[in-house]
Amino acid sequence: MRNTVWLLTVLLAGGLALAGQPLVVVDDAGREVRLAAPAQRIVSLAPHLTELLFAAGAGARVVGVSEHSSYPPEAQRLPSVGGGAGLDLEAIIALRPDLVVAWQSGNSAGQLAQLERFGLVLFYSEPGQIDTIATTLERLGTLAGTAGQGSEAAQAYRDGVARLAERFAGREPVSVFYQIWERPLMTISGAHMISAWLRLCGAANVFADLPQLAPAVSVEAVLAADPEVIIAGRYAGKGSEWQQVWRAWPQLRAVAGNHLYTVPAEMMERHTPRALVAAEELCEHIERARPD
Repeated sequence: MRNTVWLLTVLLAGGLALAGQPLVVVDDAGREVRLAAPAQRIVSLAPHLTELLFAAGAGARVVGVSEHSSYPPEAQRLPSVGGGAGLDLEAIIALRPDLVVAWQSGNSAGQLAQLERFGLVLFYSEPGQIDTIATTLERLGTLAGTAGQGSEAAQAYRDGVARLAERFAGREPVSVFYQIWERPLMTISGAHMISAWLRLCGAANVFADLPQLAPAVSVEAVLAADPEVIIAGRYAGKGSEWQQVWRAWPQLRAVAGNHLYTVPAEMMERHTPRALVAAEELCEHIERARPD
């Protein structure tokens, strides 16, 4: 381990010695992230960050990814460095990254602090607003030396968001229960980005006031909220059983109106440009619940 840390220190110092104008961005933790030169070896610690790096044109510089980095397909061929259950710190260090892109609330704070003590440069990501996806593309592009591609991807994404917002602006509000898991029954609070997409579609999350980002709720709480629409994440192998559970309560407005829908879970729940594709489907479902 000492030899690895020594080698890493030498490499980082060498990069600084060759530096010209440093690259500087502010991450989502409000920290200044500074590189002496564009990152050549990047490790991603969350699936959505892997996807953002590729979208920003930095895919060729990614040398390690977290578990479940399934998109784009090229990411599946890269070495895994662990995931939500824990990071493989030795594997990360052995990859000699000059930039590690971390998920502030999804990775272990203690393990991230260890990586910083090893001298690694970390960019903390915590996208909470729709436009944060665009700004993350721009900042990652800057750090990877692919600013042009990052800016282009960010603008295409912003244009799509603007078109969707214009289309559904001023619509009659619709109350929605968004189900991210069935057992235990889990939803999202108003601080979650999916709530921001719901607002863009002209909908209101019935559990927006809960303090946790992804709280567990009871069936009784959903019955009391009586949403007009229930939407669940769709993934491979998911059948219609989840709908049958809710149809046991025909008094629910969502059940009475047959407004039980799904959206692609991976796209909707990962903070990447593909969330816009899922949001378009989300808005269409919500539109069906509005009175003519």
